[in-house]
Amino acid sequence: MPHDYLGNPLSTRNVATLAAIDDFIGGFLAYEPRAEGILAAADAAPEDLPANAYAGFLAMFSESPQASELASRYLRRAQARLAANTPDRERALLRLLETWIDDDVPLALTLIDTLLDAHPRDLFALKLSQYLSFNRGDSPAMLRVALKVLPSASDIAEVHGMLAFAYEQCHLLGEAETAARLALRLNPREPWAQHALAHVYLTQGRIDEGTHFLESVKDGWDHLNSFMYTHNWWHLALFHLARGNLVEVLQIYDQHVWGRLPEYSQDQIGAVSLLTRLELAGADVGQRWQALGEYLQVREQDTVQPFLSLQYLYGLARARRPQAVSLLDALHRYADQAPAHSRAVWREVTLPAAEGLYAHATGEFEAAARQLDQALPRLVEAGGSHAQRDLFALVAQDAHIRSGHWVTAQQLLELRRRYDADDVPTNQALAQVYQQLGLPALSARAKGRVNQVLGVA
Repeated sequence: MPHDYLGNPLSTRNVATLAAIDDFIGGFLAYEPRAEGILAAADAAPEDLPANAYAGFLAMFSESPQASELASRYLRRAQARLAANTPDRERALLRLLETWIDDDVPLALTLIDTLLDAHPRDLFALKLSQYLSFNRGDSPAMLRVALKVLPSASDIAEVHGMLAFAYEQCHLLGEAETAARLALRLNPREPWAQHALAHVYLTQGRIDEGTHFLESVKDGWDHLNSFMYTHNWWHLALFHLARGNLVEVLQIYDQHVWGRLPEYSQDQIGAVSLLTRLELAGADVGQRWQALGEYLQVREQDTVQPFLSLQYLYGLARARRPQAVSLLDALHRYADQAPAHSRAVWREVTLPAAEGLYAHATGEFEAAARQLDQALPRLVEAGGSHAQRDLFALVAQDAHIRSGHWVTAQQLLELRRRYDADDVPTNQALAQVYQQLGLPALSARAKGRVNQVLGVA
């Protein structure tokens, strides 16, 4: 029986289709566009079960309301090839795809665990498991599944990259750095390990070190898919933002974060996040919200993932698009219709966060602070990484400042300085807050830290 390049059995016989499956798995793990060739390969070989199953999985990763319909076409085509001699692994892949299309995420994760018991080098299944757990904020599950396959796949750089990110999301930063560096010894260009290490540097306030590291590897990102290219550049932008390099960050936004694949969900939320951070840091972003809004307006009924919908909403509201109200209404409706396993997240976390973000975008800062403070303690349940979810904490912090909640703002800002004492936006805000609190000496010290970082006499 044929096998994929990781040693997993396949029923595929055609050499070209086998190569396309290897490109899909390898490209998927390495964030390379070659993974997308599985769609053409499946269309060229409608009789091939695994190729069509993988095409269905790729369709689901588009993270769009249309994803399940497209994925179902490939699923039906693959199911038509089921026979008495269909291998168990391929039956498991089909059931997994069907379960994901049906949005039964708990069952999908159980099916993946069973699949990995039998085929621990099925690293596509590992990556899918981490993706699904990440989107529901379950970082310990991400860690468990990576540790599960590690003994059987310790020679694969991407496994250590996935392990590193899982450790980082569990706040196990030492273990995360060790795993990331091991991945980079196996493959210095492994982008997910670079990404995990960037998270470690940012979380520990190692800004200069993180900037130097990402600057040293950025030339290797040109061959990556849109998500990984724009997201690693997004991380580099955060380091520059921490040191007040607003011109540099705007250039990164224009040249590397926005415009590569503007229809794609992850590119859109990266742009929303970076524009928001730029504005909160005092930058004039010009007409960039309006340009982004052109692509966000199709999201007015998009309730695929809470974390995505929240950022679509904020971007639409900042662009002054009427679709923001439509999306907010859609979120309220979906909160009552969501599957049982996610209904509480939509009702108790997503809705107050959405109301708070909309209020902030429309200048209702008291309401924004109140609603976001309700959502923030449980926001992990809506998905996203620590660095990504920090956007919502920054918006809430700004809402408190704009509402004149100076005591609350002082607490939030000084807690933030524990991670990076010299962060320019934080110290700029502190200078204002301490002045309002009648503590001019502390205000002057905050201004002094800003001036020292910016090299201002």
